[in-house]
Amino acid sequence: MPAEVIIGIDGLSQESLLAIARKGAKVSISSDAASAINKSRAIVDSLAASEIPVYGISTGFGALARKFIDADKRVQLQKSLIRSHAAGSGEIVEVEVVRAMMAVRLATMCRGLSGVQLRTAETYAAMLNSNITPVVREYGSLGCSGDLAPLSACALAAMGEGEVINSQGKIVATEIAFKEHAILPVELSSKEGLALINGTDGMLGQLVLALHDISNLLKTLDITTSLSVEALLGTDKVFQKHLHDLRPQVGQGKSAANIAKLLSDSPLVKSHAGKEDGRVQDAYSLRCAPQVAGAARDTVAHASRVADLELQSIIDNPIVLTNGEISSNGNFHGAPVAYVLDFLAIAIADAASMSERRSDRALDEHRSFGLPPFLAHDAGVDSGMMIAQYTQAGLVSEMKRLAVPASVDSIPSSAMQEDHVSMGWHAARKLRRSIDAFARVIAIELMIAARAVDMRAPLTASPATDAAIKKLRTKVAGPDSDRWLSPEIENSVLLVKSNEILQSVEKVAGKLL
Repeated sequence: MPAEVIIGIDGLSQESLLAIARKGAKVSISSDAASAINKSRAIVDSLAASEIPVYGISTGFGALARKFIDADKRVQLQKSLIRSHAAGSGEIVEVEVVRAMMAVRLATMCRGLSGVQLRTAETYAAMLNSNITPVVREYGSLGCSGDLAPLSACALAAMGEGEVINSQGKIVATEIAFKEHAILPVELSSKEGLALINGTDGMLGQLVLALHDISNLLKTLDITTSLSVEALLGTDKVFQKHLHDLRPQVGQGKSAANIAKLLSDSPLVKSHAGKEDGRVQDAYSLRCAPQVAGAARDTVAHASRVADLELQSIIDNPIVLTNGEISSNGNFHGAPVAYVLDFLAIAIADAASMSERRSDRALDEHRSFGLPPFLAHDAGVDSGMMIAQYTQAGLVSEMKRLAVPASVDSIPSSAMQEDHVSMGWHAARKLRRSIDAFARVIAIELMIAARAVDMRAPLTASPATDAAIKKLRTKVAGPDSDRWLSPEIENSVLLVKSNEILQSVEKVAGKLL
């Protein structure tokens, strides 16, 4: 990822946004973007001097759009907009989410159609570069008109008001953090308040973060699936390329190729590959794993295309056109982003459900082909991994609840002016919780499958999947008498979330698709 991102008139890439949000990449405004910003600002200034009502410049907002605002009150109009709209409530939103949101908003300013002052854009850049993150609360966006309360919290900080998380991770008054870094607050001028809070920035930032996380988790899921196939004495024949070419779904083909690669040279698979093996077919949770994980991959690919288009979009309202006109529009509506956020939650919930079914199968002595009940060291005295599966099942149940679409809901607001909203912010927030649960489901399958493979000794896993077991064993011990499981589950979760399991396997097998 780049250490510095130059933001120009062409928008941001997903990679650049990730670098800013998660890696602390510095940002700068390109000369062509600065020029475009100044040109659009000149248009706004000329319209502000006119007595002709223009939405966002000389009128109120939302249901108050028909109220003309006198020239001497227009600066106060912008300040009042931000202060009143910074009405968030609940838990503080994660730093990476707020940084992503601010970066997207800055990129929109740099397109030169928002009418902001160059100084305002520079202040957003300075906040990002100084690791000053506005305190944004969980609730306050309906996903239409813009992520209003979250974006207003960011604009309030740019004004030098409210609270921020400073570079040391402490919540302080914005005024204090600005003084530490010699940042001057912005004096908002005509239209600027509106330009800072209209758009899908919050939900889009979270979509890009989610796409990166889910992509890596699906690769790790192929690893745990492979381990489960080995542990349950499954066959690798169903993962052959010519079978999946018969149904040329792209994601399915990638998942099958990954599993086939990971199972190659597996002593466990080879141990029952002869004609004497009487089993004709494995259970769906083994045999159909590429079909389900592959469909999730295809969902990610679709959502990624939506994200790419949105990152190149101008979602402000009104727009300052280059011909000097100010035009109202509906590009701020979050439906395109909200839909794919919900779609992703559905896809990973189903993939997690299949993972849990493989774990349950490994714990059942009647379906595990010779493994002890619950993989217990001394069944009856020990319960083994019994309750780990309970935890996994609870996580899957939560993911199914979180898969209920937010985007099908709409609560009208602003005296029925905003009579249909996307709820995209809520779709994004629940997807983040679902991704966390997904990582935990995978981590528990890893623990159960690795323990089952260890209990197949002297037979061993393939070189690739064995690398996953070895990495797990640096934090989680192998089969033995019952012990406190919770810390071990959390250690496994950390290995999955940090991509250490994925990286250890890729060192042996090469990059997974």
